[in-house]
Amino acid sequence: MSTLPQKESRMTTACPGSDSIQGLPGNKGDGLERECSRKPDQKPLKFYGVGDPTAMFCSSSPYLSSRGSVIKWFWDSAEEGYMTYHMDEYDEDKNPSGIINLGTSENKLCFDLLSRRLSQSDMLQVEPSLLQYPDWRGHLFLREEVARFLSFYCRSPAPLKPENVVVLNGSASLFSALATVLCEAEEAFLIPAPYYGAITQHVYLYGNVRLVYVYLDSEVTGLETRPFQLTVEKLEMALQGANSEGVKVKGLILINPQNPLGDVYSPAELQEYLEFAKRHELHVMVDEVYMLSVFEESVGYRSVLSLERLPDPQRTHVMWATSKDFGMSGLRFGTLYTENQDVATAVTSLCRYHGLSGLTQYQMAQLLRDRDWINQVYLPENHARLKAAHTYVSEDLRALGIPFVSRGAGFFIWVDLRKYLPEATFEEEVLLWRRFLENKVLLSFGKAFECKEPGWFRLVFSDKTHRLRLGMQRVRQVLEGQPQVAEDAPPCQIQEPRGPHK
Repeated sequence: MSTLPQKESRMTTACPGSDSIQGLPGNKGDGLERECSRKPDQKPLKFYGVGDPTAMFCSSSPYLSSRGSVIKWFWDSAEEGYMTYHMDEYDEDKNPSGIINLGTSENKLCFDLLSRRLSQSDMLQVEPSLLQYPDWRGHLFLREEVARFLSFYCRSPAPLKPENVVVLNGSASLFSALATVLCEAEEAFLIPAPYYGAITQHVYLYGNVRLVYVYLDSEVTGLETRPFQLTVEKLEMALQGANSEGVKVKGLILINPQNPLGDVYSPAELQEYLEFAKRHELHVMVDEVYMLSVFEESVGYRSVLSLERLPDPQRTHVMWATSKDFGMSGLRFGTLYTENQDVATAVTSLCRYHGLSGLTQYQMAQLLRDRDWINQVYLPENHARLKAAHTYVSEDLRALGIPFVSRGAGFFIWVDLRKYLPEATFEEEVLLWRRFLENKVLLSFGKAFECKEPGWFRLVFSDKTHRLRLGMQRVRQVLEGQPQVAEDAPPCQIQEPRGPHK
């Protein structure tokens, strides 16, 4: 859980007058409503920040290089909650008083389905070629299957090509490899914030690449807007701000569906973001790792690969992995699709360090080609279980009177606990996070996602009912013992609708 301070821009945006926006619904019929009660003397939010990952680094090791010391420091400073959890992990029989993990974005709902499928005889083949060095790009049989799989589920207008596929051991390696081959040291990617905070390490530890945060705001400013909405205007302002500070921006990172917001970009929005990138000759890394975890049918998710025309296909690079959609975060399978053969070849060179075993590649090919099992067994049941778990947690939050943002995609709910902070500071946010941890429930606090408003937390719901029930009981115990600030203290309250998403 990183709480590293970042270099922030002095430039700010103003809050619109509340008379023009009170009670207005969110965009696209999602039913989100808000009240803006920001007081005139409160500081408006900054609209971008330039990440400085080692701003607080001060502890070198005599046994490590300076680079090795920084890498070690990242681990030491970022893993407090998870180290505590792993030392006291909940087990229904062996450790019922242990920590319930509602902080790690893993799908724990379908182990029964996956274990049966992965144990079938067609998964267990061993032959000499699987035990030898593969094509580092990935065995051809797997890349062909990935191309067919993505063509079908991304609804690409034309069949995708195996020669544009590279296979690595997970999304972290994809981010790291792409950042290293696309950027010089100290160059940067734009990324909408809040965002999945581990990307900071993914792009920095090998490539020494930085992030420029495009800060999103919970405020809704009109009928056609929604909380934490990304716009081209915000991208332009962040890019200009970074340039004014001498930071060279080489690309844009998009996560769709978004983590931690669960937001889904429409095809029109994707087109606008890609056109922005083309105007400025920026690479776009699109992480679609949750693309099959959209459990509300009405959301209407579309992959960037479904667009009829990519504005700049040579600078558009799409990532997907089985870690989320198939609940296999421990298997470590990720894939890159790019039409740029220079990029594909450079990433392939790094696959020497990030490749998969031949046996794993064979299993993945068998899984991805089993369209009947995926469509008729796994996806319907997975979506039903995700929806049921989401309903359970969201109803609990409503009963507690807690606003939240959730769009029917991903494994998490973005929860607004600002009214439980005595002061609107990240110090108070961390104190509340530690109270949850002391009460044996692990959440993720907003600063770890570079959220600019203290008091937001990510709560993961993709777990079995008995663990969710106990975890939410512990959340309730903490909040019921926590005094609330006055009703008008949080800048903007967001209410998630009681009815279904539209």
